[in-house]
Amino acid sequence: MRIGIYGGSFNPIHTGHAIIASHVMSNSDLDALWLMVSPHNPLKSQQYGVSDRDRLMMTERVSRLIEGVETSAFEFELPRPSYTIDTLDALHERFPQHEFVLLIGADNWAVWQQWKDHERIVSDYEVMIYPRRGFDVVIPPECAGRVHIIDAPLIELSSTMIRERIGRGESIEFYVPTDVALYINSRHLYRTDKPINQDK
Repeated sequence: MRIGIYGGSFNPIHTGHAIIASHVMSNSDLDALWLMVSPHNPLKSQQYGVSDRDRLMMTERVSRLIEGVETSAFEFELPRPSYTIDTLDALHERFPQHEFVLLIGADNWAVWQQWKDHERIVSDYEVMIYPRRGFDVVIPPECAGRVHIIDAPLIELSSTMIRERIGRGESIEFYVPTDVALYINSRHLYRTDKPINQDK
C-alpha cells in the first residue's frame, strides 16, 4: 500500500486539515492517509490545557469521517524530539510492506533545507506538497520524480486563529468539524476561565 503521512500538532484539527485530507484521498494514488499527531513539546505540554489524548481524540473525530484516512499516534512511541526522517525510517522498519509518502504544505517546503536530513527524505521517500497562499513551490531538477505538487484548495485557516477565537469567546462554527467543536466545548478546551485536569 501507498500510505501518505500528514503530520501536525492538530491543536486543534480544523476544517482546513479535513479538506486537504479528503482532497488528497480523492485526487491521488494513495491507498491511505495517516494523520500523524506529533507529541507535545515537553516545555509546552500544559499550554492551552490540552493533553496529547485530547488532540488524538479530536483528530479521530475527523479521520473517521473520511474514507481511507486514519489517525496515528505512532510518533508518541519514538524518542524525542522526533524528526520527520526518524519517523519515516521507523515506519519503514515497522511496516516494510508499505510505501510511505510525506504530505506537507508549501510553507514547509519553503524552509525544506532546514529540515533534518532533508536530502535523504527526498531520496528515500516521495513528497507531496499542497499549496499555501504566499508560498511558490519550486522543485529543483534533482528532486524531479520524487516531489509532486497536489492541486488542493487554498485554505486560510490556522489552529492559532481558532484557539484565539475560543479564548475571546467567539464562535468556531464552520472553522472546525461539528464533532470537534462538540469535543472542545465538552472539555472546555482552549478556555482560560475553566482549566481542566490533564490526567482525565
